[in-house]
Amino acid sequence: MKGKTWGNPFSHKDNSVRETNNQTRSSACFGNTQSGKLSPAFHQALLSFCRMSADSRLGSEVSRIADSEKSVMLMLGRCLPHIVPNVLLAKREELIPLILCTACLHPEPKERDQLLHILFNLIKRPDDEQRQMILTGCVAFARHVGPTRVEAELLPQCWEQINHKYPERRLLVAESCGALAPYLPKEIRSSLVLSMLQQMLMEDKADLVREAVIKSLGIIMGYIDDPDKYQQGFELLLSALGDPSERVVSATHQVFLPAYAAWTTELGNLQSHLIPTLLSKIEKLLREGEHGLDEHKLHMYLSALQSLIPSLFALVLQNAPFSSKAKLHGEVPQIEVTRFPRPMSPLQDVSTIIGSREQLAVLLQLYDYQLEHEGTTGWETLLWVVNQLLPQLIEIVGKINVTSTACVHEFSRFFWRLCRTFGKIFTNTKVKPQFQEILRLSEENIDSSAGNGVLTKATVPIYATGVLTCYIQEEDRKLLVGFLEDVMTLLSLSHAPLDSLKASFVELGANPAYHELLLTVLWYGVVHTSALVRCTAARMFELLVKGVNETLVAQRVVPALITLSSDPEISVRIATIPAFGTIMETVIQRELLERVKMQLASFLEDPQYQDQYSLHTEIIKTFGRVGPNAEPRFRDEFVIPHLHKLALVNNLQIVDSKRLDIATHLFEAYSALSCCFISEDLMVNHFLPGLRCLRTDMEHLSPEHEVILSSMIKECEQKVENKTVQEPQGSMSIAASLVSEDTKTKFLNKMGQLTTSGAMLANVFQRKK
Repeated sequence: MKGKTWGNPFSHKDNSVRETNNQTRSSACFGNTQSGKLSPAFHQALLSFCRMSADSRLGSEVSRIADSEKSVMLMLGRCLPHIVPNVLLAKREELIPLILCTACLHPEPKERDQLLHILFNLIKRPDDEQRQMILTGCVAFARHVGPTRVEAELLPQCWEQINHKYPERRLLVAESCGALAPYLPKEIRSSLVLSMLQQMLMEDKADLVREAVIKSLGIIMGYIDDPDKYQQGFELLLSALGDPSERVVSATHQVFLPAYAAWTTELGNLQSHLIPTLLSKIEKLLREGEHGLDEHKLHMYLSALQSLIPSLFALVLQNAPFSSKAKLHGEVPQIEVTRFPRPMSPLQDVSTIIGSREQLAVLLQLYDYQLEHEGTTGWETLLWVVNQLLPQLIEIVGKINVTSTACVHEFSRFFWRLCRTFGKIFTNTKVKPQFQEILRLSEENIDSSAGNGVLTKATVPIYATGVLTCYIQEEDRKLLVGFLEDVMTLLSLSHAPLDSLKASFVELGANPAYHELLLTVLWYGVVHTSALVRCTAARMFELLVKGVNETLVAQRVVPALITLSSDPEISVRIATIPAFGTIMETVIQRELLERVKMQLASFLEDPQYQDQYSLHTEIIKTFGRVGPNAEPRFRDEFVIPHLHKLALVNNLQIVDSKRLDIATHLFEAYSALSCCFISEDLMVNHFLPGLRCLRTDMEHLSPEHEVILSSMIKECEQKVENKTVQEPQGSMSIAASLVSEDTKTKFLNKMGQLTTSGAMLANVFQRKK
């Protein structure tokens, strides 16, 4: 075939052409072999029709493909700042590996700083998951680059954002301080990082941020080794415990306190400083709180002590005479599931503090054997608990106000945890004897121990509910029953206040598991030979009725009260009235209510009681207390008509002191009942006549009351006459609907000057809740 022949592309001639072309190509960015007939200028002009951006920043990056690790890092360092702003916020965490890898390996400090700045500002308001991703990256970076660069490169990024306007960013800082703690130089942990966290704890207004600060402080405490920082740590602990946020306080108990306790134990300060200082603060509170205890602070210090119990027990085990024998070999004994109270966090788990559950099991076996057979000789840490801690705690318990339900509950829970943690043998041989020595329950001590002594103190309910309830085998329950029976007997026979017994019943009665036990105690009182004890039993039933189920009320409570209501002693019969009233307020069984109503009717209508001033006083007080919440039918058919009769009878009372006393109680009862809806018939036939009788008494005995009664009566009469009283919505207060604003103002002003219950009277103008 004739014509043009193509040369061999690998011939010498073509190679020389290629060399010429290569020279041209350098100015054209790229190209292939070209025909020898095309001039380099033409070739370049031809290629200019390929649109390229070699002159732009990105074009320059694209045209220079990296050919080494270093050039890759340099390229990423140049490109990432331009990429990040253009990535959707929801997807920016995908860039974290690139940013971190580049920041780790980039040779230029300035570029690394810019990249880490980008990392911390990657997401405007990072959520939990995004923060975790950033923190994971920071830890990976720290592991890779070492403590010096973490201090120089990562910490400044945290410091910059410590006061950021978004709490999510400050949260990232707080969490970073903890996450980076293991990778920082030790002197930086106990200086700069500790100061940063302290500043955030004191100044940050966001609960979530302070909670994260507390957790990070706990981690710092796990790594700190500068004894000079102990006092600063203690002050931070007190600040955290007193934080207004429950989240922060909870984090303190879960993380910071146990971590600080572990460090304190290492320093040898747990028994020498931390626990004694908290006890001193409690004692100071009690000394200063004679006219009003700061219960919040008491809770703060006592809950801290409670959280330290596992650390204290671990210290006792680790310093025991047998600790060197506690080797793991052979079959490891099992720990009962219920052996310890449930810890608030893994850091309060004794097995975690000791090191393992297996090691703890071996130590516990040796501990029980030592206590049972060899005693505490030479066991300094346990002797401190027995000879110093327990006596001081028992002394403190005797100083708290027995009527403070919150305080009794707090100390009860504390002793319960202490006894459960240290075990049954310790409780029986070390705790109970110390309480028993102080309480001295025997009849020869009636005057000294009950009349004005420890039996009237909070020691009684705290021992009963904090120590005697720790274990629930039959002998333990018998001991608790016997103790309560003895206390009831001694208090009654010595005419002492019953507050300590009541506090025991309230605390135990909150748990249905103890209802049968408490009823057993009360039945002992019901059949006791002394009327004083029977009287106490009658009064104690009132405390139980609201918590006990109706079956027990029907089977155990009402029969006992019926028995007492026919007691030979009138004082015993009178003592049953508050309990009967509470049953009317809380029970819904019709048959049960009828039985109680019949008993109350016999008190009111039997001629033998017509001159019983004390009985009438108790009934009126009970009606005023339970009437507003009792069944409407019982209130309308029984309470209000009988109050009317009692008011009539009181008009005939010739002893002014008794007449005023009954009138004052009637006034309080009418004030309380005015919160209820009262029908027009009831108003005309009983409520208004009763008020008029009451006014007759007050005209002579208490003009201040008389003014208020006259106003109420006048407006009630006007409303009834005009028949304009509309059916109220719900339980509209009569006083609120009948009394003018001026009268209300005068009424409430007067109440401050009267001796009657201001709180109850203030309810006159309130809707019933």
